[in-house]
Amino acid sequence: MVVLAASIISKSGKALVSRQFVDMSRIRIEGYLAAFPKLVGIGKQHTYIETENVRYVYQPIESLYLLLVTNKQSNILEDLETLRLLSKLVPEYSYSLDEEGIGRTAFEILFAFDEVISLGHKENVTVAQVKQYGEMESHEEKLHKLVLQSKINETKDVMKRKASEIDKSKIEKNRGEKGGFMSLQSMSSRIESGFGSENSISSTGGGFGGGSGFGVNTEVESFSSKPKGRAPASASAPSKGLGMQLGKTQRANQFLESLKAEGEVIVEDVRPTSIGQTKAAAPLPIDPVTLTVEEKLNVTLRHDGGIGNFDLQGTLSLQILNQEDGLIQVQIETGGNPGILFKTHPNINKELYSGENILGLKDPNRPFPAGQGDGVSLLKWRMQSADESLVPLSINCWPSVSGNETYVNLEYEASSMFGLKNVVISIPLPALREAPKVQQIDGEWRYDSRKSILEWSIVLIDNSNRSGSMEFVIPAVDTSDLFPISVSFTSTSTFSDLKVVTILPLKGGNPPKFSQRTLLSTENYQVV
Repeated sequence: MVVLAASIISKSGKALVSRQFVDMSRIRIEGYLAAFPKLVGIGKQHTYIETENVRYVYQPIESLYLLLVTNKQSNILEDLETLRLLSKLVPEYSYSLDEEGIGRTAFEILFAFDEVISLGHKENVTVAQVKQYGEMESHEEKLHKLVLQSKINETKDVMKRKASEIDKSKIEKNRGEKGGFMSLQSMSSRIESGFGSENSISSTGGGFGGGSGFGVNTEVESFSSKPKGRAPASASAPSKGLGMQLGKTQRANQFLESLKAEGEVIVEDVRPTSIGQTKAAAPLPIDPVTLTVEEKLNVTLRHDGGIGNFDLQGTLSLQILNQEDGLIQVQIETGGNPGILFKTHPNINKELYSGENILGLKDPNRPFPAGQGDGVSLLKWRMQSADESLVPLSINCWPSVSGNETYVNLEYEASSMFGLKNVVISIPLPALREAPKVQQIDGEWRYDSRKSILEWSIVLIDNSNRSGSMEFVIPAVDTSDLFPISVSFTSTSTFSDLKVVTILPLKGGNPPKFSQRTLLSTENYQVV
């Protein structure tokens, strides 16, 4: 009861994949496989052929044969069960059952054959177990990789420290060589500027017994480059780092540049030469007063219909450029949505807001703070609902499995209340060898092979395209693997429909110019 070989051959007898489980010469197995097509009769229904020496148990798979070569004493029922299991495994690894597809996945198929048959006998395994064994990760391998990566990181840290030490030692050595000459120049400059200045010899903290000529430090050394006729008070200006620049050599710079070229990040201990070299600040709003209305959506839709969660949170924030514009009040109006609950900041006059829809501080003599990067929050609101009609964008997914392929039809329907921008619908897919075949789409698509996500993008949804669809084909998968579907979009319309009517100045005069920004965005929007 021994399986001699498991093979996949073409109709002409060409061996595409063959795994021998007993000692056999290549000529012998090739002879068995080449003789098989001649023995197959036309129109016969049985799936085995016996010769004087061996028995062939086979099954056609499209234009190929899946073939077991056994001895004549083997249990044919067990061989048929083995053949049936192998016929289920081959499409799992090769999505195209032709010579090219089998050739691309030959090693994966061989490994699967080894899991099913051991020393010619069938193992008691299922398709799912074979796939699990083939994909199983090694804990020892992970541990080895972690240890190796930690050693690499430690070596990089040591290299950075050594490079910094070498650079500093070269700077100190160069400074010591030039100390005597530079100290003479700095001494003459100091005598001409007078001993009574604030930055005289006593301020250097060095003394005449230092190791670099007359013991002057870096700050005094940098004074040697100043003009002789400068007033003594000018010596109190901060040094521009010329001492550090003198200490650098061309060789040290070349060493650092070579490290940078290899991808290492080198932090040089050099003072910035001017304020202009610091990082530029974020651009400030143009108008003196800016009010931002922002709403974030957290929605969970069920793929079989219905809504699992609908949570909306909104804020109204105030941003003022100049403090003199801070003595103001803000007149607002809302759309009157009864499901929204508004809540003012603790420092806001609640009676003034509830009576006249005016947002102002409890102390009218106190201005709103200016220069806040994200602005000051004046008002917050929240809405929770189970009404599916409130959802700005609903997604319907209809997957269906047909043979070795899964056909997926997606459809979106947008509410007429909102115009949506930058819509991205992300569908998770199992790991694929090739990109999915998109047969029809309203919009654009992109496949991220690293994350195994198919992204459906629509730049703008308005009255011209309130609904759209997409159809694509992938190899046969479990349809539950296509969820959750994530959705992101933005809109300039909001559920609260909050608008700033005007700005009321408390100190009289014309109100400052203001602008309003409105944004509705998704924080977590999924179809599960």
